[in-house]
Amino acid sequence: MSTSLAVEPVNLEAPPLELLMRMGCEIRYRAQHPAPMILTLKPRQGPIQQIATERFSVEPLHGMIEYEDSFGNIIHRFMLQPGLNVIRYDSLIWIPSVPEDNSNTGPAIPVEALPDALLRYTLPSRYCDSDKLLDFAFDHFGQVPHGAPRVQAICDWVHTNIEYRTCSGSPNTSASDIIAQRYGVCRDFAHVGIALCRTFNLPARYVSGYVPDLGYPDPGTPMDFHAYFEVYLGGRWHVYDARFNQPRYGRVKIAHGLDAVDGAFSTIYGAARWERFEVWSYQIDPRGDNASLDAPVDLSKRLCGTSEVVKPGR
Repeated sequence: MSTSLAVEPVNLEAPPLELLMRMGCEIRYRAQHPAPMILTLKPRQGPIQQIATERFSVEPLHGMIEYEDSFGNIIHRFMLQPGLNVIRYDSLIWIPSVPEDNSNTGPAIPVEALPDALLRYTLPSRYCDSDKLLDFAFDHFGQVPHGAPRVQAICDWVHTNIEYRTCSGSPNTSASDIIAQRYGVCRDFAHVGIALCRTFNLPARYVSGYVPDLGYPDPGTPMDFHAYFEVYLGGRWHVYDARFNQPRYGRVKIAHGLDAVDGAFSTIYGAARWERFEVWSYQIDPRGDNASLDAPVDLSKRLCGTSEVVKPGR
């Protein structure tokens, strides 16, 4: 005989959506032959991010379909054509004007009480090889109280001991590899955090999205997509980011899954050369002349990039 413990739902009032962001990207590929491609570029809709308007184009376009994958991510599937292919996504998105807050996470949920759909987030995956890190995890974090304190201790360790090294990413490195080499990019920071959480049966999932310089000084580097992770505590998912390891404003989620395989912005089934990659993610004044997708992308008119958060009103 078995018993199932219910997980009480947590109903939290979502903060008002007060800030308008322009977020998007342009990617160019050159192919010699037709090649199937899937894209994961469209942000998810939710209580803390709402798309006001968007444009999505592929030139030349051939047979595109849109569908939801098993994680609820929005996927576009089509064929790259011989020659230059230009992919562009552009959007205006409303977000809250408050930073992330993990001060009320709630307790860790025992495995026997987890919803069935969340059990996969406790298991090893391609890049989050938690089965190889059991001894390491218990040696470093076994004495830390279970739940949010342990997750934060993991983030603190990753932030302190793994060097962020631009352009060092590789599709061949797993969490255990990164711990051994002690450097990586944001996806590697996320994989290490996820894998170490899973060693303690804490459901953790990979997230890809935008993290603008909102309430954060402009680091002077080109904008890019960002990877972080979420941990299930107290009956809901909470954001953690070992790369920055501090509350941020304005995250916009594109996708989540077991690891970077499920969050890749593009997957090509064939040969194509990447020629251009540009990302933009910045705050605009909803009453200004650039509050339209007809206006050009212009970082000189952005309201973010400093330690102050501007709230111009809707």
